[in-house]
Amino acid sequence: MTRIPHDTSGEPNPLRTLTLDRLRRRTSMKWRTHPEDVLPLWVAEMDVPLAEPVVRTVTEAMELGDTGYPAGTAYAEALSAFARKRWDWDGLAVERTAIVPDVMLGVVEMLKLVTGYGDTVVVNPPVYPPFYDFVRHQDREVAEAPLGADARIDLDVLEDTFRRVTDGRRRAAYLLCSPHNPTGTVHTADELTAVAALAERYGVRVVADEIHAPLVLGDTRFVPYLSVPGGERGLSLMSASKAWNLAGLKAAVAVAGTGAADELARMPEEVGHGPSHVGILAHAAALRDGTAWLDALLDGLDTSRRLLADLLAERLPAVRHRPGDATYLAWLDCRALGLGDDPAVPFSNTAAWPSTPACRSAREERATPG
Repeated sequence: MTRIPHDTSGEPNPLRTLTLDRLRRRTSMKWRTHPEDVLPLWVAEMDVPLAEPVVRTVTEAMELGDTGYPAGTAYAEALSAFARKRWDWDGLAVERTAIVPDVMLGVVEMLKLVTGYGDTVVVNPPVYPPFYDFVRHQDREVAEAPLGADARIDLDVLEDTFRRVTDGRRRAAYLLCSPHNPTGTVHTADELTAVAALAERYGVRVVADEIHAPLVLGDTRFVPYLSVPGGERGLSLMSASKAWNLAGLKAAVAVAGTGAADELARMPEEVGHGPSHVGILAHAAALRDGTAWLDALLDGLDTSRRLLADLLAERLPAVRHRPGDATYLAWLDCRALGLGDDPAVPFSNTAAWPSTPACRSAREERATPG
């Protein structure tokens, strides 16, 4: 399974297009939760203009008054074609898909298909925090199989967890985050094949959140879980929302492996009424016609990732940083700065930084022009 390298798009870097004044005119949660003197970087949302094909498609829908209920398979068809071109995967069969309101609500519906009340769902912390809330809200238990120190799946820990949660022939599911959020780890074909083998051995059903799949950077390869040997009984959730910044246009696609098609077919019809019709139009346009914009974004993210590493080494050498291979998130280990239990406070007010040598150095570097 290979990821076909993207082409140089010729489009401008979307990350360097908008001014801060223009961004502050936005009214979404990101820009309205904190005071105006705070630069909000707390939610998974990019500061970019939308891809032109998306804007054109949504505008045309508004002009037509095309704002009814969703219908058809255009979104799944666009996703299938994108998967074939970008990931060299031709196994995304439109007839084994269903539209769902968004990835997390799709996860809930998939877990309903393969688990029951009181069953256990395995997760890999540190992981997207809503995994816990959505699972527990469905009266399922959460079991943790933490990632290893290298931020990769620890197969021994995962097997021990599978063995424990299925003891007595109990049902269980594994909520796989691939690529992993927030670490940016991209699971390899060998790792996913091993996961599938363990899932089959212990009768654990795999539900894969693959929302960040289009945001794999550099030469790293994204491998769809359903494409690996043994992944046929898996279920996947995919969406264009993260890669094209469409979180406010709700829509996602549930995909079943060949061995899970009957279960997906049992999903209640009314679930498919939840996605936004305009969202589906926008997501399909992004996948079908917005790849040049995506390529420019990926180049921009790679540039930003290198810039962050260089600036940290130059100005905040006490801060540790291990770049991930996917997503647009970056995580900094600031423990050496002694910022306490809530580092957001001193970061928003450097005058409140502790008087440690590392903090004095960091404060001086932050005050340096440029």
